[in-house]
Amino acid sequence: MLQEIKNEMKKTLIGKDRAIESVMIALLSGGHVLIEDLPGLGKTTLAKTFAKVNNCSFSRVQFTPDLMPSDLIGVSIFDKSSQRFEFQKGPIFCNILLADEINRTSPKTQSSLLEAMEEGQITVDGNTYALERPFIVIATENPIEQQGTFPLPEAQLDRFMMRISLGYPSIDEEIDILTLKKSVSEVNSIVEKAKIEALIQEVESIHVADSIKAYIVKLCKASRENSAVRLGASPRTSVHLFKAARAKAFLEGRSFVTGRDVHDLFEEIISHRILLKGEAVYRGVTVKQLVEDILKSIELPRVES
Repeated sequence: MLQEIKNEMKKTLIGKDRAIESVMIALLSGGHVLIEDLPGLGKTTLAKTFAKVNNCSFSRVQFTPDLMPSDLIGVSIFDKSSQRFEFQKGPIFCNILLADEINRTSPKTQSSLLEAMEEGQITVDGNTYALERPFIVIATENPIEQQGTFPLPEAQLDRFMMRISLGYPSIDEEIDILTLKKSVSEVNSIVEKAKIEALIQEVESIHVADSIKAYIVKLCKASRENSAVRLGASPRTSVHLFKAARAKAFLEGRSFVTGRDVHDLFEEIISHRILLKGEAVYRGVTVKQLVEDILKSIELPRVES
C-alpha cells in the first residue's frame, strides 16, 4: 500500500522521489514539513496530491501580509437567536494544511500556528479545540532574499520536523513533465484515514537500540557545542530525529532503526534550526558544511542484536 501511495504521487510529481518520502515520513511520525524553494517547482502540487492520495481533508491558505490569525483559526460570532457567541472554525481544522508562502505574512499570524503544530489543538477565547488526527502542516516559503518576505522566527522553525527543497528537474524529467504529468484531479485515493492512524501506531513499535538513541543525542549535542554555532539543535530536534528514523525504517520494511537512517535524515531535520555566528559566516562557514563535519566526526553505531 505504501508503494501504491508513492506510485500514485509520482503521476503529478515526476523526479521528486526524495520529497515524496520526506512527507510520508512526516505524516507517519506526526511531524510538519517546510518546503523552501523558488516558485513553479511543484510545492503546492506536492501538498494537494499528498492529501488526495491519503484521502485526507485539505485546506490551502495563501499567506499574505494582511492575513490575520482569525482568518486561519476561526472567530467567535454573536448569534442573535441563541444570544451567545458561536465559534466558527477556520481552515486550520483539517488533516493537511497547506500554508502557502508562509513567510509572506506577519510574525503575528505565523505564530498563530505554534500551538496547533506542537499540541494538535488551538485555544480561542479561553476555549480549547482539538484538531482532527492526523494533522500535518506543509508550509512553503520563498527564499528570504526575495522581496516582501518575513523570516520565520526560531520558535516557529523549531516546530517543523524537516525542511526540504524540490530543486529543478533534470532535462529528461522536465521532458516527462511536458508529456506524462497528470493533474491532481486524476490521482486516486489509496488509503483511508483510519488506516493511517493504524500505520502511525505500527511506526511507534519500531525498535530503536540504545546505541542509536545515543548517536542521535551525540549529533544534536555536537551542533550545540560547535564554536561556529550561535543556536544549535534543541531537544525537540532529537525527538524529531528519533521519530523520523522510525518512520524511515518502517517505509523500508524494517522493524528496527539503523545508524544510516539517522545519518540520512540528519541534514533535513537540523539545517533549518542552526544559526551561525557572524564571524563564522564572514569566514565562509555554511550550515551544510557544518552538518557534514558533524556527521563525519561521530562514528555510525552498530545496531544491537
